[in-house]
Amino acid sequence: MRAAGRAVRARLRDRIAASDPGLLRLTAGLRTVGAIALTLAVLSLMGADVHLLVAGAMAAMVATFAIREKQLGAQAVTLALGLPVALASVSLGAVLNSRLVIGDAFFVVLIFCAVYGRRFGDRGTALGLIGFQVYFLSLFVGATVATLPALCGAMALAFCSSALMRFAVVPATPTGVLLRMRLAFRARLAQLVSAQLELLDAPADEMDKALEAVREGTARLHETAMMIQDRLEEGTPDESAARLVQRRIADAEIAAERLGLLLLTARSAERADTLTLHLPGAPAPSLAGPAVPDEVGATLRRDLQALHALVLRAGSGDTGTGLAHVRNRLLGYRDEENLPPASAAVQDVFRGIGESARAVLGLRIALDGPQDESDDTPATARSREELDAEDAAIDGGEEAAPEEQTGLRRPTTRAAVQVAVGSSLAIVGGELLSTQRWYWAVLTCWIVFLNTASTGEILVKGYRRLLGTVFGVVAGIVLAGLVGKHTWTAFALVLVLIFAMFYSAPLSYTLMSFFVTAMLGLLYTLLHTYSLDVLVLRIEETALGAACGVVAAALVLPVQTDRRTNELLGTVLERLAEVTEAAVGQLSGGPADELLDKARDLDQALADLRAATQPLIHPVTPLRTRRHTARYVVALLETCAYHARTLAATAELLPTHPSIAADPRLRGAAGRTVRNIETIAVRVADEHAGAQVETGPSIASLLGSDAGTPRYGRITDRVLRHLERLDEAVVGLARPLGVPVVAPKG
Repeated sequence: MRAAGRAVRARLRDRIAASDPGLLRLTAGLRTVGAIALTLAVLSLMGADVHLLVAGAMAAMVATFAIREKQLGAQAVTLALGLPVALASVSLGAVLNSRLVIGDAFFVVLIFCAVYGRRFGDRGTALGLIGFQVYFLSLFVGATVATLPALCGAMALAFCSSALMRFAVVPATPTGVLLRMRLAFRARLAQLVSAQLELLDAPADEMDKALEAVREGTARLHETAMMIQDRLEEGTPDESAARLVQRRIADAEIAAERLGLLLLTARSAERADTLTLHLPGAPAPSLAGPAVPDEVGATLRRDLQALHALVLRAGSGDTGTGLAHVRNRLLGYRDEENLPPASAAVQDVFRGIGESARAVLGLRIALDGPQDESDDTPATARSREELDAEDAAIDGGEEAAPEEQTGLRRPTTRAAVQVAVGSSLAIVGGELLSTQRWYWAVLTCWIVFLNTASTGEILVKGYRRLLGTVFGVVAGIVLAGLVGKHTWTAFALVLVLIFAMFYSAPLSYTLMSFFVTAMLGLLYTLLHTYSLDVLVLRIEETALGAACGVVAAALVLPVQTDRRTNELLGTVLERLAEVTEAAVGQLSGGPADELLDKARDLDQALADLRAATQPLIHPVTPLRTRRHTARYVVALLETCAYHARTLAATAELLPTHPSIAADPRLRGAAGRTVRNIETIAVRVADEHAGAQVETGPSIASLLGSDAGTPRYGRITDRVLRHLERLDEAVVGLARPLGVPVVAPKG
């Protein structure tokens, strides 16, 4: 019974870790709800009225969610600075509430300063957010000079409650967050292996569903790897340790993605295209048979299940002989003589399992320290020696600071001007709708500019907020009717909705807006200002604010979606060319380069592009062809990035693996691919450029066969396969981007 209970708890822990990497959403929800509950408890003991309770609750929420720094010391400084900013903001709100023109003018200036403050990093963003939200709070509760002392006291209490929850009750150190993210990576890696096992056994009529699960698992694993990279600097003791973890995470991600591709190829009648793993909705390739047959198929299923167990148990501290036996068997597939008799495609799957087991071993050593080696087989000992040599070779490097834009070209300055203009329009229009609740239009205009950078992104965000608001109003009507005059029942439901709001925020902006609006319906009930007309007005003000934001973004210093995506596409192509050229240069015998950093920059650039294309691929976009093109281009770039990352990872093996030798011929063979990437980048930057993409003989044929030169070995064969597929993907990328493709003359 105890063993079964432990197994259930372990599965539950893995599910939670995989669904919320680092428990960031859970932590944010618990902190915010805890700070609000503590503030309400103290204020109620002091006999505060409902207006003060609402003000304290909102201030506690702002003080908690505004802080975004990762280090606890920096969080404490920002929180301490945030209190005087909040007191000044609520005081000005109380004084200026009754002065229509001056108050509105100050609100616009405050909005400009709050957005402009983002240029000063997380602290500037937090202080600007606190200043704006607290001024809004003063309008919401109708602050006056007479009530100002009590409001300031509630503010101070709210900030103290937030500090107590952040630093004592629900602490989250960078080291602890990184540890939980590592557990999430293991859990998502195990989920991907499970999806790959289902892909192996899926019948023909369920292949598309199984393939979609593999795609989703691959994307979720990559998402976690990116989150870990973002936390490495703060969560590890030194740069060398950070680079070691980064390398092992990258190895595991590449090995898992390659295993999925090999499985798909083994099931297919022909070689599977890497693009199939990255393009949503792409059909599964035609199958060679119902599944991998007979005894070899049974062995393959057993070993995939063993790899799944190895991944999960790698983080559990289990060092028993069962785990060692599984590990040794899987690592043995890295040696040719241990491969079972099967087709070449199926043997590649066994090799992929062996490489995945090696990646899991490296991950465990990097994260958990040295392991018991008493049960090692020669194959396992060799893998350990390779990993130790790689670890010793890892060293830190310096990154160049990106070039900063100035003036109105700076994104924060441009956004500040746009928001100020949009808010001015929202104030005028909002007061025409309601002289008392016009500020809802301003709030919506402010929010649609948060974390957006183009007109299309603002339009989509405004649509999502309006949709969530409409459904939230319906929920607010129902909840207000159920709660009636029961004050503490309403506050309890407010806490539940706030937790749901923070927990769902990274997943769905529409869902978050739904919870916010439903919560506001309860707050109106508490303030005795609830009516159906008020909630309908909320929808009207939201629509007006979103429209004002879109108009300001479209007319004032506009950044068109096409322009932004083209800029980001050019950055991705530049990073792709850098990674490919550096990796091939090192594989050709050139000097070592900072390949890990270059690959990380490529991944980040691609993530930025993926986010920027959301307006193009959103279901409401009427241009269906454009939607398919954007999705196809991003999938091709993800395919290119996978092959480039794999080339970089293989290149980093050269200094430490005597069995891997540099091949000078690779540089010339890959030159065409790099030139094609640069050509596409030129054409993206200037559509009138006359650049053309070249095709020609295969990359392998470009190596030549000089007398006395030995034929390339298995490692170089792998490099060539990735170069071939990268070359194919780059040529495929040229067509949807309108770049001419020509074959060389002669």
